[in-house]
Parts: sequence; C-alpha cells; structure tokens
Amino acid sequence: MKLIHVLRSALFVACGVVLGASAQPVKLGAGSYFLAPKGGDRAVPAAPMRTEAMLRTAAGTNQWYSTLIFNPKPEVIYAQPLTVQATPAGFEFALPSKEVVPTERRDVEIHYAHRDPLVLSPVAFEPGPAKLAKTSDWAIDITMGRGSDEMLIGVAHGSPYVQLQLSRGDVRLRLPAAGERFDAGADVASAVASAVAKDTAKDLRVLALRVKGKPYALFGPTGVRWEQVSSTEWIGRLPAGAGYVSAAALPDDKAETLALFTRHAYAFIQDTRVDWRYLAATSRVETTFKATTRAMEGADTGPLLGLYPHHWFNNASVDGKLGPAFDSVRGKIRLLAASQFKTSTAYTGFVPFWPGVSGSPRTAELRDLLKTDQRNARRMMLEIGTGPYWQGKGLQRITKLMDVAEQQGDLEARDQLLKLAKGRIEEWFSGDSRKTYFHFDRALGTVVAYPEEYFSVEQMNDHHFHYGYWIRAMADIALRDPAWAAKAQWGGMVDLLIADIATAERGRADFPFLRNFDPYEGHSWASGIGLGAFGNNQESSSEAINAWAGLILWGETTGNRELRDLGVYLYASEVDAVNHYWFDIHGQVLPPEYKNVEVSMLFGGKYAHNTWWTDEPRQIKGINLLPITTASTYLGRDPRFVKRNLDALKGEMSSHAARGKRADPPDIWQDIFAKYMALADPTQGLAQWDRWGSFEFGDTRSHALHWMLGLQEMGAPDFDTVADTPLYAVFRRSDGRKTYLAYNATKASINVSFSDGKALSVAPGSLGRAN
Repeated sequence: MKLIHVLRSALFVACGVVLGASAQPVKLGAGSYFLAPKGGDRAVPAAPMRTEAMLRTAAGTNQWYSTLIFNPKPEVIYAQPLTVQATPAGFEFALPSKEVVPTERRDVEIHYAHRDPLVLSPVAFEPGPAKLAKTSDWAIDITMGRGSDEMLIGVAHGSPYVQLQLSRGDVRLRLPAAGERFDAGADVASAVASAVAKDTAKDLRVLALRVKGKPYALFGPTGVRWEQVSSTEWIGRLPAGAGYVSAAALPDDKAETLALFTRHAYAFIQDTRVDWRYLAATSRVETTFKATTRAMEGADTGPLLGLYPHHWFNNASVDGKLGPAFDSVRGKIRLLAASQFKTSTAYTGFVPFWPGVSGSPRTAELRDLLKTDQRNARRMMLEIGTGPYWQGKGLQRITKLMDVAEQQGDLEARDQLLKLAKGRIEEWFSGDSRKTYFHFDRALGTVVAYPEEYFSVEQMNDHHFHYGYWIRAMADIALRDPAWAAKAQWGGMVDLLIADIATAERGRADFPFLRNFDPYEGHSWASGIGLGAFGNNQESSSEAINAWAGLILWGETTGNRELRDLGVYLYASEVDAVNHYWFDIHGQVLPPEYKNVEVSMLFGGKYAHNTWWTDEPRQIKGINLLPITTASTYLGRDPRFVKRNLDALKGEMSSHAARGKRADPPDIWQDIFAKYMALADPTQGLAQWDRWGSFEFGDTRSHALHWMLGLQEMGAPDFDTVADTPLYAVFRRSDGRKTYLAYNATKASINVSFSDGKALSVAPGSLGRAN
C-alpha cells in the first residue's frame, strides 16, 4: 500500500511539526490543510462511545453501525436479517416484517421496522452504556460493561445470530408477548448432544419459542437450565465458566431448521474479511468473503452466512449449497453453511471522454453551444453553492466541457478551461483562503472541507459524493498536465481526499477502512453518524459511482495499480448493488405492493421514492442518474428498464400535478432524462433533448449534446464485449456494427484485446478507436 504508507507518514510528521500551532497550515506538496477549523467554523463530531482500543483507530463513520459510536442512546442497527438496539434495559434483537406504508405522494414506502424485540440482559448486574469494542469487515462487537462486569455482544451482516458473552452470572430473556415453546424434536436433541435425557426438553441447551408468530431460539452452553419466570420472561442459568448464549431468529419452525441452527450456534464470529481481485483478462472482479469463528464448545462447525441477492443471484459457486431463506428489505437472504464464499462481478469499463463528432449535421450547433458555455464557464462554477459539493460539481462540469472542446479540436478553448479549473483548485488546495480550506481531524480520522454543505462536517455526511467530483476533475486535469497533478505539486491533496473515502488498509489511526463503502451490502452509505429510526441511508447511488470512477482514472493516470484495482472493485460492486436494490432489474427485491419502478432512497430498514429536499418527480428519479458522464454507461445495462423507468415518470408527474404541485422550471433536468434515454435509444434520446430547455447544474449544454451525438454515431453500450484494460468502452449500432474505444494513460503503447477477437493498439496518452 505505497500510497497509504506515504500519506500516513506525511500526515503524522506534519502533525508533529505543528503541534500546538494547529491554526498554521500543514504543507502537502503545493497544497495545505489545517489541523483545526478556522475561526468559528464547526468542528467534526466526537465519537466517544468506543472502547480504549477502538479510540486508538479512526472512527468508522458512515457505516451500518455508526449510530453506536456517536450516541449514548444509539438508534436501531439494521444488520440484516436482524435488527438490534442497545438500550438501558438490555440488548434488543428482532426479526422485522414487511410493512406497506402509504405516503402523501399517493405511493407507498416499504418498511422493515424494528418492532417487538426480544431483550437479553445480565441477571447479576445492570448493563452499561453500549460501546463499540471491535470491528471487522462486516461484523462488530458491542460491549455493555459496568465496572469489572461486561456483557459483550457480537453482531454481523447476514448473520441470524446475536452472540452474547457475560463476565459473570446468568442471562435474562424478556419477550414482547407470551412465548410459546415448541418441541425441539429428536433431530435437535441429537444435534445438541446433551448430557441429560433427550426427552426432557427443559434440560436441553435449546430454548425455541414462537413469539407473535415468529420463531426464535436461544442456545446455551452444556448444563444450562432454562427457567420460565412468566409468560414473557425466561432466565438461563449458566454453568460456571460458560457465560455465553447464542440467540437467533429462525426463518421457520421446522425441526430440520432448528437442527441446522443448533449445529452452528456455538461458532462465534471472531473476524470477517473481504478480499478482491480485478481480473483484467476477463474484465471481472472476484470478491472473497471469509468469516473466522471460535467454537465455544464442541467442534467448530463454522458460521451460517446469510447471502444477499447480489451474493447468490447467478452465482454458480453457491448453487445447491443454500439453505433456508429469510424475507428482508433486501429480498431473500439465503443461508450458507460455510466459512467463505466468492462472487464474480462484471466490470463494464469506461473511457475518460468520447471522441469528437464531425459527420453530424448538428456539429455547427455544438460549436455554437461550446462558445457560449466557454464564455459562461467561470459563472458556471458558482451556480449555486460555495462549499465542497457544489464547487466539486462545478469543477467536474468544467473539465467535462474541456473534454468537448479538446475532442472537437478547439485547443485554445481547452487550454482556457484547463487554466480556469486549475485556478479554482489551487484556491482551495493552497489553504490561503479564509473561507475555503480542508481540515484534517486526528481524533475522528477524517478530512472535512469548509464552507460546510449538507452537514458534511456536523454529521460527516456525503464525503464520497463531494470528494468524488474533485477526484474526477483532478484526474481529468492529470491526463493533460501530469506534472501539475504530481504528488509533489497538487496531487498530494487528491491522495488525501481519496484516503478519506477509500482507505483500503484496516486498523489505521488516521483514516478508517473504506469509510463510505459497506463491503457486505455492496454499496455505500451517505449518513455519517447514523441518525433516524431506519438506519443509515444512501440517496444518490450515481454520485457514489462517480467517485469510484474517479479512483479508477486517478489510479491509472498516476500509475497506482493498487488504487486503480480498488476503484474497479468499488465501481463494479456498487453498480451491481444499484441494479439489485435501487433498480431491481433482476426482479428479486421489490414486492408487488411497491408502486414505483425504482428506489430513490435506500435505508437500512426501508426504501422510498423521495428526496431529502423535494418531492418533485424528475428530481426524485434523476438523483440516481446524475452526473451522466462517460462512466455512466452502466445505466443502460437494461434498455427495457430505462424505457419503463422513463414511462413511469410521466405518470408520476401527472400525479404530482394532480396534487396541485408544479416543478420550477417545468422541464427541470430534461437534459438528464434525454441522456438517460440515449443509453437505450440514442436517436430517441437526442430527439427529446431541448437545446433551450433546463439543464442540471453539474453539466453543460455542450457536453450533453456532444455526449448524445457520440452515442448516435457509435450506438448504445454493448455489455457483452469486454476488454483486458480498465479504460475501455464498446458500442453497438442497430445494424450490428460496433465501435471499440480504449484509453491508454500510460507512457508506453498498449495492445488491447476485446473478447470478440478485436484488437486495438493505443499510443501513450491517447484514445484509441476502431470500428
């Protein structure tokens, strides 16, 4: 991890130099950052609810469990399929059920709320405030200690178990309603190998209960005695030296299911790890998920892993190995009795820009638009906000306009736009401005930018959205001026932003492992501190993917293969998750009661069709499309879905108008939807675009037209043909003719092989094309 170690050294050497003078800038190449906010600027939040060991590492913000570390009274954690919550009364766990909730928009949301939990608590002492005691890639340990007494709870994504350890005494179970004990059966009695008579149910290690129609089971150590105190309370009398209990929700109450759960109940998860490999020859990402367990008694039979749809769908490696399934907000979570599994995900590639167009009758129109956009370029960088989100969008907007000027042969305009973008970046990265600067906070382990936008400091929100635009814009500049973007110049600040959102090393003190990305869910989270009853959330999946495209391009441009491969992993994984959980193109997730075609806001415990700032239909739909660039071809993976999604928009707009609401302007973001349609039908997309209509402030009219003219000339994206280089794209016209693109960011010529046998030689620093 060359980038990581160099950056970490630079940070801590710099921190030592300015100790006691945090208001002074810390140099990083030609740039600077600060160790404290300036003036009255807000500081990042504290994350005190961690053990001493965890306080020595960077805080895991923006994760599924982040509510735990910021809040003395944490919100519900959505582990899937379980929901859990630490409370003063003990540790709650439940198996949520689908709820169809009507909205004022005349549609519905789908909720899987934390209801009717079972509560585990120690008998011998009162539980203390919950603290994060340990993390691994998709599992956590929570401690609820008080003095020398401790209740330690293990929870993992996909696991149906809550694994409890007590420093002393017995365990209490409280139920939300009367529980009905069901017979474990001969199979379970044999599986537990109890020392007592098999026909004496009260002496078995297993306490199986139906509670409000749902089956649960608790698995105690050999010698445990389950005593019923009342219809809603049980006590597990634990033998000396065996202070552990495994509690689980079951997908059904069949004897064979309970037997399966009993066999694996004593394999307590100690570590989880995800590893990835970019296989360039086949343009795929192979991901390995591995859990390490400790047998509390008996042989270590390994864990039961709950696989989400993106794990098991079309995955031949787990065919025939999957057991019972849970219904969940993510679709069916299917159980696999194994310590590891693998997935293979397609990486569909992209190039930094598309070639110029010359044969279209609209090239004159494109030249006119380019002149206007160039004249207004400085203003377009300040269209709305002055903070890191809108300034980042403005920068990428200008570099995409720069692409158009360059590819259309207007190098003078290209150079002026390049100079403009550099100047704005230097203003921010230099640290010379009172209002615009970056601050590294050592206690939390993060970089934040001022002026704050969208609670990016106060709540640590959206760092990957914000910084993704900066990283992509810097990569675009590095293609033209690598010396200016070198680490010793302005590139060091880019590495700092990348480290904030995508550090691939675990256990560091300066930045957490993959801050925004959830390796098991396969997508990012936007909320930093975990507020709300439905867990973490992400709205703009497309802006997350924009960030990962920036990592790929920056890594390839700077020769950092490790970073490039990380970007490929994040990009391919998030695209796959979006296709499952936002778009449901495989039909595995959204229930028939859900009236919308896609999800715009994904939460730990619900999904909805709305935004944080408006209920206007175009923006609800468009927030998971923008920014549409050459890295957005994945949106055209299913042309039928694209057209169905846009057809649904017409009905949503009619419903919106029927409620007396109007959009301002009435054709807001029409350019986004024209470009989206062009991915399915280039001619139709171009036909519906209005040159004089509204446009989204992350794009320009020139870029939109150039982008669609390119598709009209080359055809829609072809996902069946792949290449053995990361920067490539293939298109197919309606008559079957293909266009092949590949970009070479290296300093030597490369030969690119496509899976259909096409070969392409590409010179250094250039875009190759073949038909």
